[in-house]
Amino acid sequence: MPTPRYGIWLIGARGGVSTTTILGLSALRHQLTPEVGLVSALPAFAKLPLVDWDQFVVGGHEIRPSTLATEAEMLHQQSRVFNEQTLAACREELDAIDQNIRPGVLWNVGETIRELATDDSSASLNPRDSIAQIQADLNDFRDRHQLTDVVVVNLASTEPPLDEALWPTTWQAAESLLEQPSCPLPASSLYAIAALDLGMPYVNFTPSLGATPGGIDELARERATCHAGRDAKTGETLLKSVLAPMFAGRNLEVMSWVGHNIFGNLDGKVLDDPVNKRAKVESKDHLLEKMLGYSPQTLVSIEHIQSLADWKTAWDHIHFQGFLQTPMTMQITWQGCDSLLAAPLVLDLVRFTLAARARGETGALAFLGSFFKSPLGTENQAFFEQTQVLEAWARESS
Repeated sequence: MPTPRYGIWLIGARGGVSTTTILGLSALRHQLTPEVGLVSALPAFAKLPLVDWDQFVVGGHEIRPSTLATEAEMLHQQSRVFNEQTLAACREELDAIDQNIRPGVLWNVGETIRELATDDSSASLNPRDSIAQIQADLNDFRDRHQLTDVVVVNLASTEPPLDEALWPTTWQAAESLLEQPSCPLPASSLYAIAALDLGMPYVNFTPSLGATPGGIDELARERATCHAGRDAKTGETLLKSVLAPMFAGRNLEVMSWVGHNIFGNLDGKVLDDPVNKRAKVESKDHLLEKMLGYSPQTLVSIEHIQSLADWKTAWDHIHFQGFLQTPMTMQITWQGCDSLLAAPLVLDLVRFTLAARARGETGALAFLGSFFKSPLGTENQAFFEQTQVLEAWARESS
């Protein structure tokens, strides 16, 4: 009996995170790199029936003209990541995966993202036609490679936020929105609907809306499939989710928490647009109240500094009050390579999602909350508690 194969379909397939994910997967297959940075490689998950690296086939949607090899070389030159031996060994595989990448859709993505696209023919498609085009590409990918299942992962740039009053709470309401010429749902939600309607799991790695509305979650349950998200935490917010419970546990009052973020990649360029930035800031700023039980004064800033390329720096200033009302300060500087922090989590999420799918789990996968700033299906924001939930799920699933 042939070994089953599984698809990873990346939205924003030639972006920095996607390119790093694809190169990393190829390097893992060729045993050119250890599994450092991969949660799914930890001993706690050794008994899970996880898909092996050589069982994956990759495809995706992209709105920009380029090649994976070009994007990987650019990351190497500008951000000093990857080594030349890995790039050379994986070049043939990158070229092959390029043949699986199709033009993406541009519905309600905002002007800044639309300007990145050289072929905007999809902009004229209405929501129904956009979904039909996405599904045709997904079906072709699955059938051509004889895949057992496909996980669709949104890695595209952050869309402008949608007023929560417009989120469809039922699948019937979502369907009615799709019929409207002025449908407010963004491309990320159209991708989610397209994938879930086919029974394919969907993972939203971004702050964009995706499968967040209850009506889209209802579709996932009707089609007996699952989804996860929203907005992966890889840096400053990861630290918040670790440190805030410490302050709460020691009964130290956080009076203010200021976070300043600078980075220079394409995502940073898109977030330079205040409309797109609002979705990211909201996602980064909301979790403190849930962990502390009160709302300190907060400020989150995100700035695009082109010379930093894919490297990001986050500086946090925490002003807190101790015994006898004594004010104290903690300051933290976090520096990391954006795509290298994110890419292994993409592979983890695909593996865990497929394991949940094999168990018949449907709807939002709450046990994956440790990966996200705005996790679906759970209100828990404390990282170590979220990790315990993930490990408990793994024990039950083994």
